[in-house]
Amino acid sequence: MIEREEENLMTGKKAETQDFVQFENVLRPKTFNEYIGQSSSKENLKIAIEAAKKRGDGLDHILIHGAPGLGKTTLSQIIANEFGANIRITSGPALEKQGDVASIVSNLEPNDILFIDEIHRLKPVVEEVLYSAMEDFGIDIVLGKGPSARTMRISLPHFTLIGATTKVSMLSAPLRGRFGNVMKLQFYTTDEIKQIIMRSARILGCKVDDDAATLLAKSSREIPRIANRLLKRVRDYADVKNKSLIDIGATREALDAMGIDELGLDSVDREILSVIIEKFKGGPVGLNTISAATSEEQDTIEDIYEPFLIKMGFLERTARGRIATDNAYEHLGLKLQKRIF
Repeated sequence: MIEREEENLMTGKKAETQDFVQFENVLRPKTFNEYIGQSSSKENLKIAIEAAKKRGDGLDHILIHGAPGLGKTTLSQIIANEFGANIRITSGPALEKQGDVASIVSNLEPNDILFIDEIHRLKPVVEEVLYSAMEDFGIDIVLGKGPSARTMRISLPHFTLIGATTKVSMLSAPLRGRFGNVMKLQFYTTDEIKQIIMRSARILGCKVDDDAATLLAKSSREIPRIANRLLKRVRDYADVKNKSLIDIGATREALDAMGIDELGLDSVDREILSVIIEKFKGGPVGLNTISAATSEEQDTIEDIYEPFLIKMGFLERTARGRIATDNAYEHLGLKLQKRIF
């Protein structure tokens, strides 16, 4: 279990161990007041919920998109709590055929919320059922086969679909156009992550000093999920070392042991930059070549590691390939080499 959590620590992929699920559920905020950050999205959702309550209507369908670990699932549960509605949670890959959607939506009560995570992974045949369910609150079911087949329409109660995705561009235009509210979650500031860490520490019953919380915040890649996982690992380290307070020293030692530096780069990040610099003189170099040199999948590099390295100013993506910037040389302590282009 420890190895599996380490594998998912920096990639943001969700581990499905019972311990992990319980850990995340304990730390999830339940109301907008507890939810730190995403001020613009929160205000818009508060207005939408209050307006729906005043009219006695259901909420418009909501699409939430953003990087993994920013709180899409948490926000959907908060919406359900604030609106006073039940929520049914599923995921795009779990809905394989039309009957899967029909069985779920036909059992919803008025104003219930259906949350579909990774909605961009829905199959086209499943999407087609959602079109009428979202717009007309009805679905057509084909009974029988061949010449004797007939269609029966089932009316549905007014429900709200909340879709979450990390790749909004992969949603078809007809599906994307049926969402009344589209929310993009932004990366968190260091101060916001620090507040999340201090809140999580209180819930977990551990003490973190201000400097340690700041260092954890800077090392979290601006993502709450990673911040909470780092806090858990540092807490484990402090417990083993018999330290009642998580201080800056214990935090540095724990992060060093995990191979995470003060900017949040882990061993894979540094390996990617090192390969580009040392083997290809800083680039440009193709993604498939980097993948082969680091033994990492291309999708993992492109979706997980590259966005952070680009955001930090360590990597440039050009038509000819990836290029390591001067900042990457400086961060790794390497001498700037003559470019090959």
